[in-house]
Amino acid sequence: MTTTTPTTATMTAIVQHGYGGPEVLSIDRMPVPSPGPEQVLVRVFAASPDSGTVHLMKGDPYAVRLALGLRTLRQPIIGLAFAGVIEAVGSEVSGFAVGDRVAGSAPAAFAELVVASPAKIARIPDGVSMTDAATLPISAGTALQAVRDSARVQGSQRVLIIGAGGGVGSFMTQLAVAQGARVTGIASAAKAEFVRSIGAERVIDYRVTSEPREWGRFDVIIEAADGRALHVLRRALAERGTLVIVGADKSGGPLLRGADRQLRALLLNPWVRHRLTAVMQRESGDDLGILLEMLASGSLRAPIDEVVPLERAAEAIGRLARQQTRGKAVIELQAERDR
Repeated sequence: MTTTTPTTATMTAIVQHGYGGPEVLSIDRMPVPSPGPEQVLVRVFAASPDSGTVHLMKGDPYAVRLALGLRTLRQPIIGLAFAGVIEAVGSEVSGFAVGDRVAGSAPAAFAELVVASPAKIARIPDGVSMTDAATLPISAGTALQAVRDSARVQGSQRVLIIGAGGGVGSFMTQLAVAQGARVTGIASAAKAEFVRSIGAERVIDYRVTSEPREWGRFDVIIEAADGRALHVLRRALAERGTLVIVGADKSGGPLLRGADRQLRALLLNPWVRHRLTAVMQRESGDDLGILLEMLASGSLRAPIDEVVPLERAAEAIGRLARQQTRGKAVIELQAERDR
C-alpha cells in the first residue's frame, strides 16, 4: 500500500448521538479509519448534506434503524457526499493514486478522513473546485438516474419537476433542460427565482396552485417533494405520460416513508395507461464522472446556496431538514487554497 501516514491517530468529525434533529450532532475527535486492500483513504476538503443525511439523522423511516442500530449507532459519523485528495491506496486498487483529487460517496464522509470504494469515486477535472464537486455524488447522481434512466427525457418534451428548488430537484431541472425539454418547476415562492435561474421556463407556487389539474399537461412528471397519491399526480399527465417517483419526506408511514409509494408505482404500472416508475438511487463512480465533466464544460452548474465551516454544519443540516435550502449546502472542512 502506498500511503501518507496521518499525523495523529484521531480526526475531527461530525458525530451523531442518537436520533433526532440537529441537536444530536456534535463535532468530536474520532479514530482515523484504515483502508482495506480494495479501498482508498481520502482527506476530505468539502462535504455536502442531502435528504438522505437528514433521514439518517432522524432515523426516519424507522426501517433505516435496522441497518444503523436501534438505539446505539454502529457508525456514529454522519454524511455521504465528499470531495478531497487521496492519501492512501489499497494494494488491490488500480486506476487511482495518492494525490488524486476525487469526489465520491461513502459512509462517515463528514470527517477529515474517509474510506471509500473506487467504484463510488471519480477524479475531479482541472478547473472544478472541491466545493462544487462535493454537491454531485448523491443529489446529482440521483437526478441523473431519474432524468436519464427512469424518465427517459427527450428533447421538446414537457417536463414537470416537483421539488425543483431542492438539492435533487435543482439538478433534475438542469439535466432535463440540457436534454432540450421544456421544464416547469414546482417550488415555493421563495425559491421561484432560483428555479428560473437554472433553466425552468415556468415556476408554479404549490401553495397558490395546489391542484394538479391546474398545472397543465406534461409528458413527464418527476416527483421529489410533493408526497401526494399517485392517482392525484396522474391528473397532470398527458395520455401516455410518465410519472417518476423519487421520494418525498411527507409521504408514507413511519416504517417505510416514501419507499412505499415507490413500490406502489411499480406494482400499479402494468395496469394503467401511464408509465409509472421509481428511482432506486445507486452510487456510481461512472455516473459521477459524467457529471463532473458536465461541470467542467459548463453544461451543469453546482447550485450552491451556502458554504459553511465545519463549526456551522449542524445549522446547515437543520435548514436542509426544514426545506429552507435552495439547491445545495456545502460544508468546508479545509479550504482548497490551503493545500
